[in-house]
Order: sequence, then structure tokens, then C-alpha cells
Amino acid sequence: MSRNFIAFAGFAAFLGATAPAAFAAEKVTFMTNWLAQPEHGGYYQALADGSYATCGLDVTLLQGGPQVSGRPLLLAGKIDFYMGGNMLQAFDAVQQNIPLRIVAAGFQKEPQVLMSHPGQGLDTWEDLPKAEQYIIGDEGAQSYFQWMVAEYGFDPARRVPYTFNPASFIANPKSIQQGYITSEPYAVEKAGGFKPNVFLLADYGFSTYATTVEAMQKTIDERPEVVQCFVDGSAKGWYNYLYGDNEAANDMIKKDNPDITDEQIAFSIRQMKDYGIVDSGDTEKLGIGAMTDAHIEDFYARMVKAKVVPAGLDIKKAYTLQFVNKGVGLELRK
Repeated sequence: MSRNFIAFAGFAAFLGATAPAAFAAEKVTFMTNWLAQPEHGGYYQALADGSYATCGLDVTLLQGGPQVSGRPLLLAGKIDFYMGGNMLQAFDAVQQNIPLRIVAAGFQKEPQVLMSHPGQGLDTWEDLPKAEQYIIGDEGAQSYFQWMVAEYGFDPARRVPYTFNPASFIANPKSIQQGYITSEPYAVEKAGGFKPNVFLLADYGFSTYATTVEAMQKTIDERPEVVQCFVDGSAKGWYNYLYGDNEAANDMIKKDNPDITDEQIAFSIRQMKDYGIVDSGDTEKLGIGAMTDAHIEDFYARMVKAKVVPAGLDIKKAYTLQFVNKGVGLELRK
């Protein structure tokens, strides 16, 4: 686990409350689910520009990684907020009767993609099931790949494990490979010398929210003003990161993850903006972090049809709209 970053201590009342002039900032901890990267940029930005401090929070940002399991820390009350992956994990929590809820959606679209070699008869989404190999990791094989099989006729027998190295994909022009829109296309272009075709699963029906902010129901019940401040501060951070001066946030990211380069950061930010990962659809009116019942119900129905999740879950227990859809930060969009 890497070094922490702590927001500047602010002195302000929580939202909706009156307080004395000198009000000590509330300490909270947010843990990401991977090494520091531009996909976490809005949270680093909120530290750098004081968006959390302004509404009364002193935020510690903990970096996740391959050897770090953050959700157990959330369940144990050791951290206040955790960066989830997508809605499937929240549905699983409902199934296990875990009182965890998503309070905001950092990403409107999951950045999961499939890539193919150009000019190999795999240039459209409809072509992809014909690939000789589908290079997809175990986690993907149990989630979005099941949807691909059910919805589009991909052949389970052609799936081979992804080892998080693009060498096999680069070597086989008739293969397709999973990736993140912000990462693997860049790696393939660098290592393979060509720009792969890129297909964002969200654009073909894998409609989950992603990079969610998770909190325990206890936190929501006992500290709603803290949750609101964190959600609002994060939204403002994302606007400022995408559309404003993000140099200080990127310096924080590079300090926390020294292996990341300026070129990779620039690529990731451009991809997030071009593909509407953070700011698109409902966020245009409701603000970054937006969620709707209809969107979540649609995704759940698709996953039930693909037999990824069981029917009959009370999915309203997976999330709350209490803290989002208020248009916070819309004035910062440029």
C-alpha cells in the first residue's frame, strides 16, 4: 500500500448544518481499488483543489493494488468509503445480506473493451464472435463474457485466459482481447506498433455504472452529511480534473504511482473524455456521479437474462439516490 494523501484541513460547516466559525474538519478515509491512475483523477483533484475541505472533510486517500483487498476493510469499519468496480459487486452484497450501498457512480460507462486487429475481418462488433481466440480473464469470463455469450453468440470454447500481457493478442491477428479503454489500447500500440480496433462494451449493452463509491448503511444512517460532502466534493473534483487545471492532481498520482508516465496520463484522460466514461448521458443534466433506478434496473435485467445474477433480488438495497442527481458542479463543465 502506498503513501496516503490527506486533504488540507478545512474549517466549515457540513452541508445543511450551522456550526461555529471554527469547526474541525471531519476525518474520513477513501480507498481506491487499484494503483493510482487518471481513472482516479477526480478524487485526487478534490484533494488538490480543496473541494473536500470546503465542505468540511479531511480526506485520506488510500491506494489499492494487487495485494490489497479493500472491501473487507469497509465491512470492518476501518475505512469510510471504498471504490467499487461495477454494479455486479453490489448485487452480490444484496444476495449475501451485506448492508453496503453504492452512493455515487464515478463512471457512467464501465471502461471495459474488446480489441481486435484492423483489417483481419474483425472490424465490427458483429464480426468479433468469429475470432479464433477470445483472450479474457477469469473475472470477465464470469461476468460480461456470459452476457456476450447470451446476447451475441460468442463461443465459450474459444475463450482463453488473459494474463495481463498483450503479447498473445499481438502475435495472433485473428484474436480479440479484453482491456480498459484507458490502458490496453495504449499498451498494444506501444508494444505492437498498431492501433487496435476498440469496442466499448457499454456501447453494446453492458450498461453497468462503474468506479462506484461504496459506503456501509451505518455510515449513511449516522453520518449523512459526511456522505453528501464526499459525493459532492468528488463530483466537483471530477469536473475540475477533466475540464480544469489537473496538474496538481497528476503530480499526486505520479507520486503515489511512480511507474505511470505523463504520456499514459494524457492518453487516459483523453479516452475518458472522448468515450464519455465519466461525463455523459444522465450526468449532462444531473451531474457527475448520477444514477437512476431505470438504468440500474435495465442492467440487472440483462444480467439475469445472461444468468450472471439470480432473479428476484431486491436491487434497491444495492444503492441509494439520496446523495446524487443534484446537478452539483455542472457550472464547472467547459
